Amino acid sequence: MFKSILRPQRVAQPAPSSTRPVAIVDIGSNSVRLVAYQALSRAPTPIFNEKAMCALGKGVVTTGRLPEEGVDKALKALRRYRALCDTMGVLDIEVIATAAARDAQNGPAFIAAARAAIGREISLLSGKREAELSALGVVSSVHEPDGVVGDLGGGSLELIDVKGDHLGKGVTLPLGGLALMDASRHSQREATRLARKAIADAKPLEHLRGRVFYAVGGTWRSLAKLHMRQRNYPLGVMHNYRIQTGEAADFAALVEHIDSAAIEDINIVSAARRPLLSYGAIVLDEIIRRARPREIVISAAGVREGMLFERLSEAERKVDPLLSASRELETLFSRAPGYGDELIAWTDAFLASTDVDETPEEKRLRHAACLLSDIAWRAHPEYRAQRAMNIVTHGPFVSVDHPGRAFLSLAIVMRHEGPDGGGGIGMVRSLLTTRLFARARLLGAAMRTAYLLSASMPGVLPRTRLLAKDGLLSLYLPADYTDLASDRVSNRLKALGRLLGVDAAIAIGGA
Repeated sequence: MFKSILRPQRVAQPAPSSTRPVAIVDIGSNSVRLVAYQALSRAPTPIFNEKAMCALGKGVVTTGRLPEEGVDKALKALRRYRALCDTMGVLDIEVIATAAARDAQNGPAFIAAARAAIGREISLLSGKREAELSALGVVSSVHEPDGVVGDLGGGSLELIDVKGDHLGKGVTLPLGGLALMDASRHSQREATRLARKAIADAKPLEHLRGRVFYAVGGTWRSLAKLHMRQRNYPLGVMHNYRIQTGEAADFAALVEHIDSAAIEDINIVSAARRPLLSYGAIVLDEIIRRARPREIVISAAGVREGMLFERLSEAERKVDPLLSASRELETLFSRAPGYGDELIAWTDAFLASTDVDETPEEKRLRHAACLLSDIAWRAHPEYRAQRAMNIVTHGPFVSVDHPGRAFLSLAIVMRHEGPDGGGGIGMVRSLLTTRLFARARLLGAAMRTAYLLSASMPGVLPRTRLLAKDGLLSLYLPADYTDLASDRVSNRLKALGRLLGVDAAIAIGGA
């Protein structure tokens, strides 16, 4: 019988900064948006998200003023957002304004009217501050980022170097879609000249070669959405979508030189965003020409997420947001929260006993999969795998790339359906390397064995061990667990053994 010291302790998490909802209102040059989050945490979950396309930055470059129509739309949206926050009981509301309000002659008058409409003070961000917050948004949502963040709005482009949690000095350029459209007087040739000139002197791009360019902003997300559709990409998740530089340059050149109405699947981009696509493509193309990044990564997180991250304590910032979100889903949906941590410790010991090498990133993904292993139990048995795949594949996870997301999906599908995974895995199988696919099969088979042994209930796994030694995979059970042994458990153990290329057996009373 194993000693009680083998029982793993649930990993302590810093208490959330707040359990009350928090909202951010972002008055941008193209859109005015409200995002309300469930709470201020390391992996904040949006509970409401709405934007109004107001085009406040339209004409600011040429007239120096915010357009009356845009101002009216923005104030109407802000009054609605105030009512919505009252309805949701959101008291913690931060309001920011960016390039258009910053640069326009009538910006101060608009800010005063906006303050009255939303009922909150408004922070008018400098370009440098906007760049810093965008970078923090990427730091909060991309695992170990290394490159340059580019936040393209309607009025400006912010660029800033980021490596881990270290930020460089941000710069702002007048290359937002609306600003570039106005300054070039709708000329693609002139827009290219203006973008090339501004980007040539952008210091953050000097050391981007061979690293990653993190693209933030609605116009670039729209371009990526079109690229996804043309590739028949198996996932619809935008965050962490990666495009190799050569492919991105070719696609940008295509968008630059043809009418947006002629682009296949253009209907997936909002009508208000379509006129800006070619200008966003021009800026991206010039950045690629100037800096030669290794790849383009789309970040759905930016200024708003950076603001939330900045408010966290130092301890909270260090929490892995993928594991934090996975643990939250376990708490909400599993039949017995706490089982996931026991499964982590159980598979830790199992992997350590094998010849299977595991990178730190693979270990991190395995731990997340263990936490998510039982989130679909309320579904009908025939549909649990499908439900788990839907939750994981399309869930609001950050700090995980698309192959990692596919790994989590497949491991949990295989936990329900066995190492062959059934017919539903083809969609995301293509995202995985052979190595990562093999890891998913192995973990799925191990979790499948653990489930049948423990019924996903805490307390069982810490008193058992799964170990591979001397060409034999053994499941050790204490003597008082003899009745838990069965042919079904043995068959699942043998299926796991076949993946390792070894025989497998249940051992009673030993370790």
